[in-house]
Amino acid sequence: MYPHTRLLCLSSYAGKLTEFWSNSRCIHQMSMKNIVKTPLVCGQPTDESHPHLVMKGELVPGIQKKEFMIRRRNLIESVLSTRKDFYHVIVIPSAVRQYMSDHIPYPFRQNTDFLYFSGCQETDCALVLCGNSVDNFTSTLFLKPYDPQSELWNGPSTKAECAPLIFGVDDGKTLPQLSEFIMSELKGHSNCVLWYNQKQKVQNIVDRTVNNAAAENSIYLDDSLVEHCHKLRLYKSLAEQRLMRQSCQIASKAFIKAMMSTKPGSTEHELYARLDYECRMGGAEYLAYPPVVATGNNANTLHYIDNKQKIKDGDLILVDAGCEYHGYSSDISRTWPANGWFSDAQKTLYEATLCVQKELIDMCQERPSLDTLYEAMCFKLGKALAAAHVFKKSVNPSELNMLARALCPHHVSHYLGMDVHDIGTVKKSITTEPGFIITVEPGVYVSKNNIRVHEEFLGLGIRIEDDVLITENSIEVLSEDCPKEIEDIEKIMSNQSK
Repeated sequence: MYPHTRLLCLSSYAGKLTEFWSNSRCIHQMSMKNIVKTPLVCGQPTDESHPHLVMKGELVPGIQKKEFMIRRRNLIESVLSTRKDFYHVIVIPSAVRQYMSDHIPYPFRQNTDFLYFSGCQETDCALVLCGNSVDNFTSTLFLKPYDPQSELWNGPSTKAECAPLIFGVDDGKTLPQLSEFIMSELKGHSNCVLWYNQKQKVQNIVDRTVNNAAAENSIYLDDSLVEHCHKLRLYKSLAEQRLMRQSCQIASKAFIKAMMSTKPGSTEHELYARLDYECRMGGAEYLAYPPVVATGNNANTLHYIDNKQKIKDGDLILVDAGCEYHGYSSDISRTWPANGWFSDAQKTLYEATLCVQKELIDMCQERPSLDTLYEAMCFKLGKALAAAHVFKKSVNPSELNMLARALCPHHVSHYLGMDVHDIGTVKKSITTEPGFIITVEPGVYVSKNNIRVHEEFLGLGIRIEDDVLITENSIEVLSEDCPKEIEDIEKIMSNQSK
């Protein structure tokens, strides 16, 4: 149960009940004496129920309620820029609870766009924005109707009448009222546009409601809403930057602990468990994605997540992992030797990769596009590997780019934020700007049947990945606390062995 002060049926004054109720944007207050205080339950943590997580004025940990109101205003402004003389109705559904088997739920993860604009962490909801100008729009949050049987199993949910006070929206209703509400909005205004993400149908009830309303009223349904959402999510606010920084710091410390606990004879699974444990103990809710913990030749399987193999003396271990901290994800890759010391061949390949990664990070100060970084990686990596005499024969400079692409078959960067591969509709060809957070992750993967490289490099796989914030005047490597210099890695591991 999550009590929330200064809400319906709750007072901070002894001997009184202070009741708030909302009518559009107005908040009215009544005081009644000699009534026993009854805490109102909410469907997510508040500053009263979880003061160690949510500070006063925040809707979710680290982000003020007013920031969500600004986000909604920005979304209305964005869609209005496409059709100024129309009345716009925007519908964003929440996620629903998913089950791994009968009555056994997966941990709930909210639909990212819904969370970004509402701050609501509950299931079976929807956010609707309606209006024809940034000064004349309403926000309505549709919540689950009260169901004592559901609350017995899944915990309390926020009552619709409390939505304005908790979430800063103009009105709150129950989800069964969604159809009638949308129909009323569409019939009550001419020149309407209904915005809804048809590409990602996360809630069947909302999907049917929206499509039926569009068909019945012959209204144009614009499914490009996700592009407007992603454009706004691309620019991280100062609050989001702080959460991302903390997410990276937690993950970086977990990597150090994982390095310290590495020893030949242990398993990939044990390192996975160490990373998971350290991230959670550091304050993260969970890992941001199934981690890659790949020893030896397993590193040449790019999305290797079996994590079951024994770690052998002399192996390199490639680990790609991150954590989710209050809705924001880190994404870090490091490679280190199982026995604590890089062999000559491992050191040669690692130093070439690290040198390229450092140069690419420096390039970020020029605010290049992600595609520009990739082209630069191919050029630089080919030259670095040739200079390190990785190839058996002298290679024509015109071939180096092709060989680099073969040895690193993935892109060198992606956007990062609430999702690991964040805002997928935003092209990688645009130049980066202040507020963007991106990864920089060159890799070299040498399969055992590669005939172009010297034998000592066969079976080695290396990736080095950092998370970079583009700032007004420079850049900030958010994952800088995670060691990547050979000397630092070997020192950490040698100290552990003593």
